[in-house]
Amino acid sequence: MNAIEVTGLSKSYGQVKAVRGIDLSIATGEIFALLGPNGAGKTTTVEILEGFRSRDGGDVRVLGFDPSNDGSAAREWRNRIGIVLQSTSDSGDLTVIETIEHFSGYYSNPRKVEEVINSVGLDDKAGSLIRKLSGGQRRRLDVALGIIGNPELLFLDEPTTGFDPQARRAFWELIEKLRGDGTTILLTTHYLDEAEALADRVGVINDGVILALSTPSELGGRRTAQALVSWRDGSEIKTESTDNPTAVVNKLTTHFNGDIPELTIIRPSLEDIYLSMIGGVHE
Repeated sequence: MNAIEVTGLSKSYGQVKAVRGIDLSIATGEIFALLGPNGAGKTTTVEILEGFRSRDGGDVRVLGFDPSNDGSAAREWRNRIGIVLQSTSDSGDLTVIETIEHFSGYYSNPRKVEEVINSVGLDDKAGSLIRKLSGGQRRRLDVALGIIGNPELLFLDEPTTGFDPQARRAFWELIEKLRGDGTTILLTTHYLDEAEALADRVGVINDGVILALSTPSELGGRRTAQALVSWRDGSEIKTESTDNPTAVVNKLTTHFNGDIPELTIIRPSLEDIYLSMIGGVHE
């Protein structure tokens, strides 16, 4: 069974149609990145999946459960998911271990607190106050709170906003570890390199509609898109767009009788494809 199944999802705010008939399936154990500019319907879609927002139409199943239901079944379902919001406001006067222990009490089958602290790399900060953590350490604590309930499915909303490059790379390693443990992850991000590094598949949403679903390497025909070959010929930089860069390189090798000066071969990046899909808007 897929972790998430969505058919015909729709949601409006007055006259504004935020989500317009979305179909989406996310496999168990998959890392899926949902990409889109602000106002595209991304947040509304994810909040419906998390059970925080009602829908107007369509069918939604998250771990086989309809998030719009409430009662004891909903409480049992929430034991199976973890949510890491873009920003949180936990008490800065609690320590890391106190905070995680407190949140563990909300779940029927939590992970061991020490195990979670170790998994997010906060062993040496367990006794530190939250307000004394760095941005990267604070985000690791957010993930610890998201996984303390031993979730089958984890929602990550813009997880590395404000991170320096080193902290982002460390966070990516943590997400890969969670995937290795079998956790399904739905990720929203504005960082296209992050989506490419982590996601098995990506979905691009704009104006309430899913424009494309694919692997990062094949989105929008990226794998077969024309390559741009460039080289120096005397004082001039020349370029050629081609479906067959190997043939161009072979021709240039013959022309230069060996090494080709300043040769580069570039195919469209994930960001190039993404921007072309959403009309150049990137926020």
